[in-house]
This record gives sequence, structure tokens and C-alpha cells, in this order.
Amino acid sequence: MERENMVKSVSRALDIITLVSSKKGGLGVTEIANQIDINKSSVYRILTTLVQYGYVEQDMETGRYKLGYKFLEVSSKLLDSIDLRSEAKPFLQELENFTNEVIHLVVYDQGEVVYIEKLEGNETLRMHSKVGKRAPMHCTSVGKAILAHLPSSVVLDILERKGLPVHTDKTITDKDEFIQELNQVKQRGYALDLEENETGITCIAVPIFDHLGKAIAAVSISGPTIRMTEERLNELQTQMQRIGKQISTRLGYESKIN
Repeated sequence: MERENMVKSVSRALDIITLVSSKKGGLGVTEIANQIDINKSSVYRILTTLVQYGYVEQDMETGRYKLGYKFLEVSSKLLDSIDLRSEAKPFLQELENFTNEVIHLVVYDQGEVVYIEKLEGNETLRMHSKVGKRAPMHCTSVGKAILAHLPSSVVLDILERKGLPVHTDKTITDKDEFIQELNQVKQRGYALDLEENETGITCIAVPIFDHLGKAIAAVSISGPTIRMTEERLNELQTQMQRIGKQISTRLGYESKIN
């Protein structure tokens, strides 16, 4: 019986926290009691305990209760402990199972992308990529997916430092054309590498956002152009955008688009 009461108290405390977090100006004891159907004395006792531990604080002028700074401390520890690679792995495996193609996960670092995960798929495909290797941003789908969401000043700085060197005869080497390409990538939500990095290989990628809304990584599907037709790319883009959004959500990103 005592255990049941403890569980009930925890449940009520969590209900109160959820309720308090929904109102920017906070809530009073009576408002909380009315909304979750608990008597005022019980609400007050729970709030007093939550205040004691820093999870809730009381505005001395209004008497209302709002979230305490303890939540910032806890959430920052959670965000620090999130491992992109492990959070993304199940979604990458889902993509691999769905497509049988090569799946890459990269992170942005100093004007380049770094491969941090590669799933080989079931189809045979020889690619230069491997975990730990760096790659240019201008001719890879993962690079373009990230660049499209970086501030224009950062993009221009990268282009100034790195240039637009030729990798294949399909590489975009004109700065204005490339900027236009990035605008299209941002608009449609995914990036393509149409044999721009390696001849005969086509890739599609989507950005991954962190809890601050910054594009910090990207995930891609790579396959031979003969399989990665325009029709197939159109089919894959919906799946890719869903996966990108799910991984971003795992990192604490809140999309403003429902």
C-alpha cells in the first residue's frame, strides 16, 4: 500500500511538472488543483518538495509556480551524454535494410565532412569513403546538405578557403551556380550528388540538426547511378527526410514544421 502511494505521488508530481511547464507565467496552487483534480493541500505538499529540490520555483510577487533551473542542469547533462553515432545507428540500419545500398553518417568539421559511420548494404559498391576519412563539402550530398543550413558568411568563407576543385566532369565549379544549388537544397530539404564526387555514383542526403537547431551532421544513401534513377531518388527523399527528422529529434531538435 505504501509503495502504491509513493508511485501515485511520483505520478502526481510529474503531472504537476508537465502542467507548470506549459504556462510561461507559471500557475497557482488552485489552478493546478482544478486542472488535475487533486486537493489543494496535496498540490501544495508536492510543490513544496519540488521547490526544495530545485525543479520548481515560486514567484514571490505572484505566488505562482514555474519550472526551476534544476531542469536546465539535468537537460544539459542529457544533451552532453547524447552520442550521435549510437542515436543514429538504428535509423541507419533501417535505411540499409530498406535500400540495400551504402549508408553514410558524417559530421561537419572545419569546412569538411568526416565519415563517422558507414553501413555497406548488400549490393556491391566500391567507394573511397571509410570511417574517419574526410571529404569535401561542395561535391558530396552530405556536404551540400549541411552547407545549405550554415550561415552564408560561413559558406562563403569555406568556399574561399577550400575553393570548388574538380573531382569529376559533373562537379559544380562555378560559385554562383553552387550558391544557387544550396538554395535549392534548403528549399526541398535534401541534397543530391549526381556523380559530382565519384564517377558512376549518385547519392542523396539530408541534414541532421542538434538541440540548438544547428546542422551538425548528415546522413546519405549512395549507390551506382544505374540504380539511383530519378524515379528512385524521388521515392527515397520522403524516407530520407523522415529519418533525418527522427535522428534530429533524438538529439533534442524541435522542428518548427509539423
